[in-house]
Amino acid sequence: MTRIFGTDGVRGLANELLTADMALDLAQAAAIVLGHNHAAEGQRPRAVLARDGRASGEFLGAAVAAGLAGSGVDVHDAGVVPTPALAYLVGDMDADFGVMISASHNPAPDNGIKFLAHGGKKLPDAVEDKIQALYESRDFRRPTGAGVGRISTLTDAEDRYVLHLVGAIPHRLEGIKVVLDCAHGAAAGVSPDAFHDAGAELVKIIGSEPDGLNINDGVGSTHLGPLKAAVVEYGADLGIAHDGDADRCLAVDAEGNEIDGDQIMGILALSMHERGRLEKDTLVVTVMSNLGLKLALRERGLEIRETKVGDRYVLEAMTEENYNLGGEQSGHVIMSDWATTGDGLLTGLMLASRVAETGLPLSELGKVMTRLPQILINVKGVDRSATATDTGLAQAVAAAEGRLGETGRVLLRASGTEPVVRVMVEAATEEQAREEAEFLAGVVADRLAL
Repeated sequence: MTRIFGTDGVRGLANELLTADMALDLAQAAAIVLGHNHAAEGQRPRAVLARDGRASGEFLGAAVAAGLAGSGVDVHDAGVVPTPALAYLVGDMDADFGVMISASHNPAPDNGIKFLAHGGKKLPDAVEDKIQALYESRDFRRPTGAGVGRISTLTDAEDRYVLHLVGAIPHRLEGIKVVLDCAHGAAAGVSPDAFHDAGAELVKIIGSEPDGLNINDGVGSTHLGPLKAAVVEYGADLGIAHDGDADRCLAVDAEGNEIDGDQIMGILALSMHERGRLEKDTLVVTVMSNLGLKLALRERGLEIRETKVGDRYVLEAMTEENYNLGGEQSGHVIMSDWATTGDGLLTGLMLASRVAETGLPLSELGKVMTRLPQILINVKGVDRSATATDTGLAQAVAAAEGRLGETGRVLLRASGTEPVVRVMVEAATEEQAREEAEFLAGVVADRLAL
């Protein structure tokens, strides 16, 4: 069985790969796996549905709603809200599951369907496989009469989410000047309200005019140029950038310098540690986080737990081992005391709250770590399956690691879909990182050639 689920739901070009028919059938499959198999006997399951602002989300959302209701699920339509808002609402309303129509930071023509389990949690692979098996078998439920689901509009979705966010921050934002970049996405309707209600002075809001086709177009967390310029022009203390569905956050300091996910996690880890709120004094990150973060936190007595790439693996480790802070360099930050998934609004508010609490500029807080130079080389046309088994390559990696010592590291990652091996090296200097990366890329090309 070829999996249709990727690392973050089912995603593809809307109306080509991801069609209304596919959305309808996926919803009917999910209605059984996540709804009828969970709801109390004799009760119709309940689902919360939401989407980002893509034009295709309108017909895909309608198809999902039809599939759910036609399968006997009551649908609460939250409209255009961030993915973390949906996750919060599923838990807050004690709904059986949630469905998000979004392709996150992808361009507007793409879209995706992501399912959340009871409590607003991401699905494990095994549950996604059950949904896919039913989707392919078309063994759906089609009740009649009083058995069909009803579709209603959730009119207070944004207000409930904003109240939750503002209630989570440890220090209000009075006196803090902020520029927000909402990526012409789902944050446009809630992020300005959340920061305003938390006490911030919003000196400029950009990326806040979604038209269904401009999501992530030259703005947001993947295009920080406009935010950097606006922060400097308007004399703001910091800028916050979301992506299309607002599950991630990057920041900009007053001088227009980027504060990435590693720095944000370092700042928040120290903040929570000082308040006695960081479980086991441990931050969970992926193997792609900069070694400088690990070295900096170790100096302060904190620990790092590493996982495979993907926020779902971060969340799995946090859940299994009872940690409460983790995330990715890209800006997916999970604070499980307040959220079940990455939440870009919560992250931005917590970061601004730290600036307000300490009175320090974000540029100073960002010095929590020194970023080690990182070189990434993609080696194409190789047997990626032999990455972990070739003895000659293993010996070359060991030799490189010996030369790098404690202030460097090597990471080899095989692509999941292409004959490509990604060679990443961090070192004390860019020259050393490049030298070792080129050496290992040559070994990969020679040893694993097809």
